[in-house]
Amino acid sequence: MNWLKNVTLAICLFSGILVAFAQPTEKLNLTFDSIPDRWDHGFPLGNGMIGVLVWQHEGMLRLSVDRADLWDLRPTAEIDRYTYKWAYQQRLKNDFDTVWKVADEPYDRDAAPTKIPGAAIEFDISKLGPVESATLDIASAVCTIKWKNGIIFRTFVDATQPLARYDWHGISLLPLLKAPSYTTQIAETNSNQVVGGSDLRRLGYSEGKIVTSKNLTVYRQKGWQKFEYEAAVIYSKTNSGNEGCYTLTSHYADKSKAIPANDIVKKAIKTPFDKAIANHKQWWLTYWQQSSVSIPDAQLEKQYYLDMYKFGAASRKGAPPITLQAVWTADNGKLPPWKGDLHSDLNTQLSYWPSYAGNHLEEASVFTDWLWEHNTTFKNYAAKVFGAKGINVPGVATLAGAPMGGWHMYSLSPTVGAWLAQHFYLQWRYTMDRDFLKNQAYPWFSETAAFLEQITVLEGGVRKLPMSSSPEFRDNSIDAWFLDMTNYDLALCRFAFEKAAELALEMNLPVEAEHWKTILAQFGEYSLDETGGLSVAKGFPLNESHRHFSHMMAFHPLGLLNYDNENDRKIINNSMVRIEKNGTSQWCGYSFSWLANMYARMNRGDDAVKELKIFASCFCSPNSFHLNGDQCKAGYSSYTYDPFTLEGNFAFASGIQEMLIQSHNGIIKIFPAVPDGWKNISFENLRTEGAFLVSAKKENGSLDAFTICANEAGIARIQLPFRTFLISSSEKMERLESTNNKELILKFEKGGNAVIRNGYE
Repeated sequence: MNWLKNVTLAICLFSGILVAFAQPTEKLNLTFDSIPDRWDHGFPLGNGMIGVLVWQHEGMLRLSVDRADLWDLRPTAEIDRYTYKWAYQQRLKNDFDTVWKVADEPYDRDAAPTKIPGAAIEFDISKLGPVESATLDIASAVCTIKWKNGIIFRTFVDATQPLARYDWHGISLLPLLKAPSYTTQIAETNSNQVVGGSDLRRLGYSEGKIVTSKNLTVYRQKGWQKFEYEAAVIYSKTNSGNEGCYTLTSHYADKSKAIPANDIVKKAIKTPFDKAIANHKQWWLTYWQQSSVSIPDAQLEKQYYLDMYKFGAASRKGAPPITLQAVWTADNGKLPPWKGDLHSDLNTQLSYWPSYAGNHLEEASVFTDWLWEHNTTFKNYAAKVFGAKGINVPGVATLAGAPMGGWHMYSLSPTVGAWLAQHFYLQWRYTMDRDFLKNQAYPWFSETAAFLEQITVLEGGVRKLPMSSSPEFRDNSIDAWFLDMTNYDLALCRFAFEKAAELALEMNLPVEAEHWKTILAQFGEYSLDETGGLSVAKGFPLNESHRHFSHMMAFHPLGLLNYDNENDRKIINNSMVRIEKNGTSQWCGYSFSWLANMYARMNRGDDAVKELKIFASCFCSPNSFHLNGDQCKAGYSSYTYDPFTLEGNFAFASGIQEMLIQSHNGIIKIFPAVPDGWKNISFENLRTEGAFLVSAKKENGSLDAFTICANEAGIARIQLPFRTFLISSSEKMERLESTNNKELILKFEKGGNAVIRNGYE
């Protein structure tokens, strides 16, 4: 889907609707009056594969260099003994310890498998004096540090090549290449080594070799078995100082030999910094042209742009998907929090939420590309662990898709593949790419549905899982496995079969569609508590503060319960009352972001804003990274720790988008959840299901017009945002009759467009 960006722009331009794309302005940049002094407060740079954090450490300017595919992939032997059937038998016997030793203990006990850090470049800045400013310009993804004596340092991770560059003006400081502390003891500051990160020495690596020759330094590090990686930095003098290039490469025995790091930088240094930056800036210009928003809350607008910047830096075609920390692995002598893995009980899923409405579908496809690339691995996993044909995915996985264990209720859950299927569905609905539907989306759904059909059982005419869970309810105890179907698993099963039937009809496969519908009809209704709200499972109302809204899956993100439907609205309202009553003491930062998305779906804009502001104010570091715990220590959560993960950031960005536009139930809604106090607000080229691009603007609380462009032929159903309207201009479009005077139905050819204006009756 590399064509998406250019087609998107071309359609709007050729239609005669020239959208004034808004590049991020200076006020949205990260700017400090000193250089950050913690790695997780540093300036983040990245291109999906290479990542850099710019910060200072003990008088040195430090560039922590990371690469997305640096992994220790040694297997966890005990996991091979785990099967769903065996775990179910132990559950019936109330024998938790036996299962824990196989599925959970290795994750806590062993350092690997894990994401590993790369290297660092340092410059001695101890004698440069006070800093005037330190800035990350997000429009160009360039970090600039200025000293009061006129010295300037710049660096960027090249958007189009697997390397980074720097330059000095006013001084010539030489780079020092530093290796991670694989053999040095680090003082433990956190008793929980999984969350706080354990000593790198536990990996058992020998000290890597650093070799300097003239202006080139190369570091080579051997990892597990035949894996090794290289870091290299090279510099050349300039009229005003010096400039250089640095990179990391990885070498796996089962893959083609990578270009050596020293060859990459020796070639790159031949192109001057100021010339090389041109293509880099052009990539980011195109990225920001995909969509823009303008809201009157300066804090939320800045957090939104910083989060969408991080998304562009972390997700790139051809690179691995976003892990817990993506390309910013901890640089503190320890393994990253939760081993930096692919957590799919919510982390991977939330990380891609803003890509769809944000019109960044090329970046979104990175995730589905990876899932599809490893579909054979996931089929083997389904067969080995669950004894079934089809697809399922480990809830905690390595870069290669192998299970890592952990809390087995979600790390080895039977419905992970069904939740991940939603990203195939969204990719289809937001692109309407029929090749993708045929070659990936429907095959994934049909394989997932076939798997779920085999592992579920019919009891009294109702289909259910023998053993069910609801992340992360009851944490890691035997009681976290329910013998009744949880609403979490039920929603995911219903979603898998409902969408499998829908996509089968799109593929003109009526027999398969009918089969999926038959299976869908065998699942029961959602379990409700005494108030009429969603419970965790039958007889288990949510009576406690809980960070993971797993029981609400049917409402959000799956959209199986529709707030526009009166009966569903009652269930959703009652469910939300209970969540609010239970309080936030056990929440993490992502909980507030996720809740904001749900409030937006309920048209409660003021409540959505409140949750987003709590997140931005108290659950992020100064550089905007999500740190999970309450950094304000203001009582928003009992968790006050600071492990860095990204899903809360990207769920935040999705919450802003949900306030501005929605299309999940087949109806395009413009400004559905905007607070009354937001009088001046706009967005450009936000994308909807059906592959439509919409732009709209409110001034002084009034919406005068909106535009809609069609990436593909199709019918757009639009909830009218004003009482009367007129179509002031259109191309390749015809209006269809509607039985609802609150709805506008437009039929577009590919490339069609229309401008709809307020009739002011």
